[in-house]
Amino acid sequence: MTSANLLPGDPVQTIVVPRTSDLGDGFEVRRALPSAQRRMVGPFVFLDHMGPVRFEAGRGLDVRPHPHIGLATVTYLHEGAIVHRDSLGSVQAIHPGDVNWMTAGRGIVHSERTGPQARSAGARLAGLQMWVGLPRALEEAQPAFAHHPGYTLPEQEGEGVRARIIAGSLFGKTSPVATLSDLFFADATLRPGARLVVPAEHEERAVYLIDGPVDIGGQRFEPGRLLVLAPGRAVEVAAPQGARLALLGGEPLDGPRYVWWNFVSGSRERIEQAKQDWQRDRFGVAVPGETEFIPLPEPRS
Repeated sequence: MTSANLLPGDPVQTIVVPRTSDLGDGFEVRRALPSAQRRMVGPFVFLDHMGPVRFEAGRGLDVRPHPHIGLATVTYLHEGAIVHRDSLGSVQAIHPGDVNWMTAGRGIVHSERTGPQARSAGARLAGLQMWVGLPRALEEAQPAFAHHPGYTLPEQEGEGVRARIIAGSLFGKTSPVATLSDLFFADATLRPGARLVVPAEHEERAVYLIDGPVDIGGQRFEPGRLLVLAPGRAVEVAAPQGARLALLGGEPLDGPRYVWWNFVSGSRERIEQAKQDWQRDRFGVAVPGETEFIPLPEPRS
């Protein structure tokens, strides 16, 4: 099933098949946003599905310190653990069901690595990483980091469906995670034969299929797809074999956004400034326990 098979009036508006990259050691990342079919959904400008992978003993995730501006990063794991460090002095392990929400604003630097215990034993890792674009008036906001354990996030359960509200409001529940725009992000698990209705209350909505096929509007969709839903109406998602989904969306950003490397901004000039600042070591911040960094990528020829 591709977007070419969809008809006007179908509940699914666009199908995004993520492109896959192997980052080494068999660690695959599938990038659903941005894509040629869809640049963003609500304020979400980036969506990576990491793994699942099992690292051999002595190996693990090693994302060296790197900068961000103009966005909030969102990390949500399904398996494994990651240690987050940033230039605010934060050092925080994240486990499945927790959420790390880091607002870059005017600029922040962070790293993500497998912790020493998991590295020595060998461990599995899987999850989602997203970027949320900030409203233009808040792109230069003060950097901030928040960690919310899974037990603090509200859940809605019934009729074979369990949904954890990670950010924003959905199904009558509101997450404690502070956001700078109107959005929602939820993790939903459906038992075989269960059905879930995505309400029409948000202008832009999408479903990312993590596990299991789903039926929407009489059509079957396989896992590993981002389905952008038609606006203005509730959409029923059926899971004949059981499924796990990420639900996301919200109000569109106030104007276009430029994305280059780890920088997001409504201004090309601001991105050029961030490039120069990183290249010339003008971010002026250090990450606790780190001596390495990722250099600015070379311009594409």
